[in-house]
Amino acid sequence: MHSTSAIQSLLDARFRRPLMNFFMRRLRDRSEAEDMTQQVFSRILSTAPTEIEHPEAYVFTIAGNLLRDHGRTAARRAGVVVPVPDDELVDELAALLVDHRSPERILLARETLAGVLEALDELGERTRDVYILFRLESMKQAQIASLLGIGQSTVEKHVMRACAHLAMRFGSDG
Repeated sequence: MHSTSAIQSLLDARFRRPLMNFFMRRLRDRSEAEDMTQQVFSRILSTAPTEIEHPEAYVFTIAGNLLRDHGRTAARRAGVVVPVPDDELVDELAALLVDHRSPERILLARETLAGVLEALDELGERTRDVYILFRLESMKQAQIASLLGIGQSTVEKHVMRACAHLAMRFGSDG
């Protein structure tokens, strides 16, 4: 059994940078991003089950929920009324937006994602972070350079290195 401070240290080491990047991309305010990151850690420590099958998904689900709560609170403070759709409309929208997948397709997608994440873990931390910010968070290279305090050409080199690594690992079929 780990102590709370040991768990906090593990969370901090593994998730602080990705969470800060996630929140900075959306909030563009470092102090708010730090507050939200700490709230994620607090929520995990107070509610997390003892065994989490997919920790990244769990952490970023909490982060997404906190971000939505933050948006609702900000809208309330600004006097903006956020309409809540009725359940029937939500069901109709879900039916239109949800792509029904076969178990085989889901398994293949999970295996592919696991392979990509494994390949990204083979890269240096900075290269991996830059690639994730660029490809998954859709940040512009200039924004990444500013956020990480590096030159834009350095960002370009990290992205190229990651792309080359993934192409070598999985082949480039197109």
